[in-house]
Amino acid sequence: MEKLSARLEVALTIAKKAGELALQKYHNLSELKIEKKGLQDLVSEADREVELLIRENIKQSYPDDGIIGEEFARKEASQSPYTWVIDPIDGTANFVREIPIWAVVIACITAEEIVIGVVYDPVHDEMFFASKGNGAFLNEKPINTALSDGIHDGLIGIGTSQHPSNNRVITMITDLVSQGGVFCRCGSGALGIVFVACGRYIGYLESFMNAWDCLASILIVKEAGGQVIEFEMDEMITQGGQVVTASNSVATQIWQLAEHFNQ
Repeated sequence: MEKLSARLEVALTIAKKAGELALQKYHNLSELKIEKKGLQDLVSEADREVELLIRENIKQSYPDDGIIGEEFARKEASQSPYTWVIDPIDGTANFVREIPIWAVVIACITAEEIVIGVVYDPVHDEMFFASKGNGAFLNEKPINTALSDGIHDGLIGIGTSQHPSNNRVITMITDLVSQGGVFCRCGSGALGIVFVACGRYIGYLESFMNAWDCLASILIVKEAGGQVIEFEMDEMITQGGQVVTASNSVATQIWQLAEHFNQ
């Protein structure tokens, strides 16, 4: 396979362009059309315009690659082992309410693994990125997961959704708090996961995520030295699934908390 450095540079450039467009829309919310896709599930014209920009730029650089996005139909790969998995605005509920926690998310995968991950927060101009085997970075600075004495020593991110499995999150939070833990819900799963990569969180748990919300961030955590509960790539792409990540020092305790999702 080709070197990943060129693909990473393309992904970073596209994420920057997409972030600039999204930020323009964010600063002009009064002009934005917003729709409901379902309970607590919003989409704006900004989501669609940003995804179209990302798709077009990928097509220009890698016309044979596949593309999977949140807002439009899947484009199958043609004579290419690579597929891009994108979320134009992860954290739309925050975005449309002027809460400055949302991100542009771009991953590149093969059938077996994630090879590129980019999560760009345009509001704070923070670019988290990684390519397989080459470490994780925040704005060109290498990042690593945090050291912690236990789940009582640090913040743990928790995601919620309308998926049925989410009903078990209450018992998990009860267990966490009983052990002296503190949890946060930032409203963007992609950012919540990369906060583990750079040491802001010591773990992140969500009972159900779609592939476009998590794959880029998962690679960044792995390349930052963190751990992730494994999953089948095809199943995550087609059905979504559970996502649990942790710094090495608390991984065992985080995995025990995650068992509540399966009870």
